[in-house]
Amino acid sequence: MRRPSRFDDTGHWHTTSERWDTTRLNPPNRLWGSNGVTFGPDGRLYVAQFIAGQISAVDPVSGDVDVVVPLDGPVQAPDDLAFGADGSMYITDLTPGRVWRRDPAGEFTLVSDTVKVPNGITCVGDRLFVNEMRSNGRLMEMFPDGGDPVVLTDGLAWGNAMQLGPDGLLYYPHMIANEVWRISPDGGVPELVAKDVDDPVAVRFDRGGVLVVLSRGVAGIVTRIDLRTGARSVVVSGVAGLDNAAFDDENRMFVSSYASGGVTEMHTDGRIREIVPRGLDGPFGVTVDLGGTVYAADHYRLASPAGPGEDANGNGGGNANGKANGNGNGSASGNGDGNESGGIITHGLLHFVHGVTADDGVLHLTSQLGDVRTYDPVRKTTRVRATGLSEPTGIAVAPDGSLVVAETGGGRILRIDETGTVTALASGLVHPVDVAFDGEQRCYVSDDRLGAVLRLDDGEAVTVADGLGAPQGLVVRDGELFTVETAHRRLRAISLVTGDSRIDAENLAVGLPPGTTPPARHPVPGVPGPPSQFAGLALGPDGSLFVSANGEGSVLRLSRKHADGDAP
Repeated sequence: MRRPSRFDDTGHWHTTSERWDTTRLNPPNRLWGSNGVTFGPDGRLYVAQFIAGQISAVDPVSGDVDVVVPLDGPVQAPDDLAFGADGSMYITDLTPGRVWRRDPAGEFTLVSDTVKVPNGITCVGDRLFVNEMRSNGRLMEMFPDGGDPVVLTDGLAWGNAMQLGPDGLLYYPHMIANEVWRISPDGGVPELVAKDVDDPVAVRFDRGGVLVVLSRGVAGIVTRIDLRTGARSVVVSGVAGLDNAAFDDENRMFVSSYASGGVTEMHTDGRIREIVPRGLDGPFGVTVDLGGTVYAADHYRLASPAGPGEDANGNGGGNANGKANGNGNGSASGNGDGNESGGIITHGLLHFVHGVTADDGVLHLTSQLGDVRTYDPVRKTTRVRATGLSEPTGIAVAPDGSLVVAETGGGRILRIDETGTVTALASGLVHPVDVAFDGEQRCYVSDDRLGAVLRLDDGEAVTVADGLGAPQGLVVRDGELFTVETAHRRLRAISLVTGDSRIDAENLAVGLPPGTTPPARHPVPGVPGPPSQFAGLALGPDGSLFVSANGEGSVLRLSRKHADGDAP
């Protein structure tokens, strides 16, 4: 089944409005992120989707996508997967810290819930091996039928995708140390195989026994190493945020991207052919600069939709090929912009970005790591403005030039001045999500759990509108306040003069797919889990509104049909 999007199986979901013309700036994303990939016994490519909390199977010929393990199943944050000799699927469930077995009949058994941040997983016949994505991580053999794990080695500088080599040894990356190591499946002393490898996120072997190492950087670097001679060849594919790879019986290589999803066939010279087009994994916060460029905070990156894509299919995306052979590390990673499929431009891998606002040539960003940064998209420089916050989300520039942030987890609205001094403008709120200013320099706040929009008057929160359905994104335009009611998937306009309100658009593809129950979150210190839902809203210089359709992976532009000044 060629699913039109993660949000809508039918392809008939469209926003409706009598006041606004609605255009998708990019096509919906058919795969909600893609991490671990491996071929199953049926010849399909199975894809672990960490952000989605689900596992899909992709037909490598047709590109059809079937959800095999749904979002509301027992697995919450699948990051890698492997098949055993009996056809069972083994899954690392990263943030809950679990390892699962799904037998050929579809029944789940918990293998372990004691692993810390399990990530890389591989099967050697009937044997199962897992490593941990953390400092001083462990590589273990696990026993699905019971028994305590056996630690082969520790000291991993963030483990990830691993595989048995042709020499019978297990090969695995040290992501932070830029190294590849190997060890016997029966234990012993680990051996360094390669150092100075560009951001190694996965190690794989092609059918000819060549070691293939994927980089998680923005350039999409793939390094091939001949184990006999140590010679290396490096290609730059332009697929930002590579995560994993699988080889079919014809030695064709298929890769995933944690940053943009999709499944891509990659040739040895870096040329690519998309099987499932890449796209946006959110988006969450959205903003528009004075030149009309739309920026989206897409959890793992800062990205832009390149233009209208209502009818685009995302095929034929750009490819930034490059090749550098030699024995050095061949690193060609960078921070330059790159075209992705579906008309998406990646400006940089800025991990865990959630909110964004444009300000005179720079962008101010909030991160689920708890910090606020100022990013220059031309110079590719970042300045940290604040750290240690609790789930900062929406951000706006105050009339005096300071930054105002909704600290969602802390129930506060914070002001950050040019020196980095943080002060609380309001506290004791329930779950503030976004902030916006009107022409009289008054600050408004959306609170999705309270179901209200508030105005801050000398530190006191005054209700402007209540009884709303989980309002999130917030902007002010011509004396009206607009907010995205995510519970009802609609845009509401509120007059700041009379307090009257109206529904301006319905059927917005925001939030989780209809009928889906969100799983419980299991935070791991230092390892952000799947992103919190945030449907951002922005105002363009021409008066258009831009909505983060985070349910389907697109940005919507709403252009006014009627003359300005229409009363609610």
